[in-house]
Amino acid sequence: MQPLLKQLQQWCAGTVSQVLLTVNKPEAAIDTGALSLPIKLIHNVQPRGFGANHNAAFKHCHTPWFLVLNPDIRMERDSIADLLHVAGPRTGLLAPRIQEPGKSALEPYRELPTPAELLRRRLPGHRPPTQPAWIAGMFMLLRAEAFAAVKGFDERFFMYCEDVDLCARLRLAGWSLQLEESVTARHDAQRASQASLQPLLWHLASLGRLWTSPAFSAYRRLLREERFPDAMR
Repeated sequence: MQPLLKQLQQWCAGTVSQVLLTVNKPEAAIDTGALSLPIKLIHNVQPRGFGANHNAAFKHCHTPWFLVLNPDIRMERDSIADLLHVAGPRTGLLAPRIQEPGKSALEPYRELPTPAELLRRRLPGHRPPTQPAWIAGMFMLLRAEAFAAVKGFDERFFMYCEDVDLCARLRLAGWSLQLEESVTARHDAQRASQASLQPLLWHLASLGRLWTSPAFSAYRRLLREERFPDAMR
């Protein structure tokens, strides 16, 4: 967390009005003394899920935009200001292109994670989509009006897939997703779900909840209509 706070101080002090920092479980003390950014610490009595934590933080948001940002995101300029500069009038969520460590290419666009798509992406010759169906929760710049209109994250997702569900509900409510090609950030990813059992179980449970949700089914139909309009007539 400390490196990210220093980067926000260095690059984004003129853009960020307040940092809402959730201490979800006991960890090393965070040194905020050298930072001029207003920081509000939210201490949880017991650990909460990703969506619940950010919904709780949003209650303290009094600005037009609300940024969800993982502590392992790294920036080399004021990427937040860059995004705000290009936000469309109906953009509910925008984000930069993400660079993963050790990879030369930017992270590909994300397809809706259906059971068939999860299999296809592992086959030789698989091509990623030309437009993103959803944006990952590591870096989400959310229009506060849009986030409030869809009632934030669905807290029934403890971890994983809550970002897919949020994107689906934003699109169904008439908001757009904007993945900005001209802005980049780096993600020093920790693939916990591939390294230990509990995150993997959370991931599987969240996929099951996602696939049986009305929003997922409706969004899948919407994407099909957008991509194959003639076939849906």
